[in-house]
Amino acid sequence: MKFTKHHVLLHFIIFMWGFTGILGKLIHLDSYILVWHRVLIALIGLSIYLAIRKVSIKINSKKDFFTLCMVGVFVALHWVTFYKSIQLSTASLGILCLSTTTLHVSWLDPIIMKRKFSWLEFLFGLLVIVGIYIVSSDFSAKDYEALIWGLSSALFAGLFAVFNGKLVQTVSSPIITLYEMGIGLLFLTGILIFQGKFNTEALFTMTFSDFLWLLFLGLLCTSFAFLATIEVVKRLGAFTVSLSINLEPVYTILLAIVILNENELLGAKFYIGAVIIILVVLANGLVKNLMTKNQD
Repeated sequence: MKFTKHHVLLHFIIFMWGFTGILGKLIHLDSYILVWHRVLIALIGLSIYLAIRKVSIKINSKKDFFTLCMVGVFVALHWVTFYKSIQLSTASLGILCLSTTTLHVSWLDPIIMKRKFSWLEFLFGLLVIVGIYIVSSDFSAKDYEALIWGLSSALFAGLFAVFNGKLVQTVSSPIITLYEMGIGLLFLTGILIFQGKFNTEALFTMTFSDFLWLLFLGLLCTSFAFLATIEVVKRLGAFTVSLSINLEPVYTILLAIVILNENELLGAKFYIGAVIIILVVLANGLVKNLMTKNQD
């Protein structure tokens, strides 16, 4: 019974993550301001949780602290570029670009984690590029700009995924997220000050629906989803969770069709390319699982 419950919880989390792309269209705020609110709300939520659990947030290693600061910037840039891509084009395109994170991890991981380069992962990455080529064959100039922002988002996602994989060996996951949210907030605050947007009018002029969606994004899609994922990984295993998370683009595209009617904006080539990319991402997870079993 517990097994089934945790599977349902896992897919509910993925559904919420898939919905974050839709929120890029439903929340009518500049991408920097949107992410500033998301990080702030998530930081408050995580701080309350850790305070209730009486968890120490002290970081003993200066190297770990420096890495956390760097990754906090990567997380902020990842979200900003992700929402910038969505606002310029569609939620479907933004989330599909994010699927290319696997390609970036394939070359970043050997460099950062000193792992042997995988030609298989490189091949999968090339297949993803083929999918992107098909997706973008009918793009307008604005869509190409969105594509660049989206692929940049995937690069930052790859960077923080690899560095977090190294950090989690010495720092607990909730503490990693707390520090990264805090650094991300400081970084975005600096950008908004530079842009002349760090004022009451720019930050808090929004509709009531924007406010409610921001709470949903910060508390449920970020704080709750992260903490719940830790519990699900303990119950179901890292592979099941990582493979299932690859379904996030599917959820987002389906939601975009139902809620935003994006099927009227996107042609057949987009969906052909999308299927190729999603199948490659799933195949990558399955092949890795088989290779791990053979090594055992």
